[in-house]
Amino acid sequence: MEDLSLILWRERELLETLLYRLEVEKLVLASGSSRWLATSAREVEQVLDALRETELVRAVAADEAAATIGMASNPSLRALAEAVDEPWRSILLDHREAFVNYMQEITAIAAANRELLTSGQMAARETLLGLTEGGSSTYSHDGSAVAHDPARRLVDQSI
Repeated sequence: MEDLSLILWRERELLETLLYRLEVEKLVLASGSSRWLATSAREVEQVLDALRETELVRAVAADEAAATIGMASNPSLRALAEAVDEPWRSILLDHREAFVNYMQEITAIAAANRELLTSGQMAARETLLGLTEGGSSTYSHDGSAVAHDPARRLVDQSI
């Protein structure tokens, strides 16, 4: 159980780091500057890779812990906690609660980041459409594209 608990602590640290990296990504996205966006996204991916590796190690440790107490392989953390005595029961349930809380926070900030990315992508698209010869286009209430007068271009392309 001790090995499993140490791995769970490592996983919690990684989830905390992921939450931090997502917060940084959110700030970069909200700033409207794309200078650090690639770096921020790469840092999020690095933490996700480390989490994937740790999850594999945790699965092996959980199987070993389950085998020592006569449980089937691939137990849930809750099932494992309910099958052991104190203090391990409380320790494992504490880890589980922390994971649930981290996942709720991570899900919320990831959704906010996706929304910021979508808004930025739409703004960039509209800006680029305004720079083309065909003029910019928008959408009508029924979703069809509406082209505007090319004479209203933002850039004088005759120069």
